[in-house]
Amino acid sequence: MILRGQRVLLRPLDEADVPRLAEILAEPEVARWWGAWDEQRIRAEILEDEETEPYAVVQDGELIGLAIVSEELDPDYRHAALDLSLATSVHGHGLGGETLRVLARHLFTERGHHRLTIDPAAHNTRAIRAYERVGFRAVGMMRLYERGHDGTWHDGLLMDLLAADFEG
Repeated sequence: MILRGQRVLLRPLDEADVPRLAEILAEPEVARWWGAWDEQRIRAEILEDEETEPYAVVQDGELIGLAIVSEELDPDYRHAALDLSLATSVHGHGLGGETLRVLARHLFTERGHHRLTIDPAAHNTRAIRAYERVGFRAVGMMRLYERGHDGTWHDGLLMDLLAADFEG
């Protein structure tokens, strides 16, 4: 499925995207949050993962990032979780927010979700501010939530966005 915003297009990630995505994930400011990824790991953990839906984020025909949707379909806990990574060259231009709005609109209206979550590193203030501009709110701190690329554990911030609060 192809999803369109004003400046970004989201389409299913495919094999041809893997080399460029590996370049993006290797950029120091991206790798700081995502850790080490090579083409083999991208194929195994993103492209071939049947429990997630990876989207190529494209601007003007160029792959600029990755958005991943994971859906919990149990009716008592139904929601979708999001992950997002964009090339350093497009940071600060509002494309992350636009990508999240496009996904939120799709997940709320087409897939019937009432709640979305995202979980940036607690010290990733740039991402947290961007998510707040979309309407995500802090839910709580997840202590020692994930291991960083340096091997140390760090906190994550759980954020959510309810369909009733979405203005996108």
